[in-house]
Amino acid sequence: MHGPRATVLPAREVPLGGVRAMNVQRVLPSKDVPTIGAWCFLDRFGPAEVRMRVEPHPHIGLQTVTWPLVGEIRHRDTLQSDVVLRRGQLNLMTAGLGIAHSEYSIGEQAGPLDALQLWVVLPDGAATGSPGFEQHLSLPGLALPADEGSDADVTVVMGEYAGIRSPATAHTPIVGAEIRLEPGSAVTLPLAPEWEHGLLLVSGDARVSDADLVETPLTADDVLFLGDSRAAVRLRSEGGALLFLLGGEPFEQDLVMWWNFAARSHDEIAQAREDWEAGSDRFGHVTGHGDERVPAPPIPPVRLMPRRRRI
Repeated sequence: MHGPRATVLPAREVPLGGVRAMNVQRVLPSKDVPTIGAWCFLDRFGPAEVRMRVEPHPHIGLQTVTWPLVGEIRHRDTLQSDVVLRRGQLNLMTAGLGIAHSEYSIGEQAGPLDALQLWVVLPDGAATGSPGFEQHLSLPGLALPADEGSDADVTVVMGEYAGIRSPATAHTPIVGAEIRLEPGSAVTLPLAPEWEHGLLLVSGDARVSDADLVETPLTADDVLFLGDSRAAVRLRSEGGALLFLLGGEPFEQDLVMWWNFAARSHDEIAQAREDWEAGSDRFGHVTGHGDERVPAPPIPPVRLMPRRRRI
């Protein structure tokens, strides 16, 4: 437990490999905060008019959590999954020892697309276990009673929140939840004080406060990292807001991240890259694809080290 502290983790624009003329807003990992709970990666791709073509590429040691906001995404993977994902639905892919997948927008022309792409680092055991894929067409929710205005609607995407549990498979104590505030509303957001949390403003306006935190306005695509030891925060919106809450038990195991891989050591990363480039059976073949694939970039000429928190 580190005690209450809060800091803004700013989004930064980065090009998304394999997608022409499309950049993403990336918040995690940040230089100072590599993880929030077991959440180790957060991208927002969009809003944009785009024809998305992310060709087959590999993952190890993590789960991909795809949460669409606008548009439809076709997912195909090496487990023979071939599904279309729409607003309100969740795609959860567990890489384990190795999996590969592709993600396409629907249609041959550019269209509106906006989504959150998050990764969850897997703990020992699950990190080298069997891969898996699941799609959830509906997710549980609850209403948070309003302090002012209307109640807030909450959808529990991953893990557990306020006694409501998502059906999605989680390997660590975690929460991922979408929160919708109506204009002129304020609500108290209960938190597990032994967990650390962050709040992402997706759209609209919102301010966050508690006994230790001066009311802080959120900026779209940035994350307000709340740390741990908070039992609740207060959210207030004048014009309405859509937010995403992420948090969980602090992840204490070593985490080495590079490209699409999460592992415990440099050697595990190097082996996974070698296996992908060699076309190893470890990653298999993505259904419906030919030889197209995203090649692995060169590993930097230094030994990859575990990421450490600086605050």
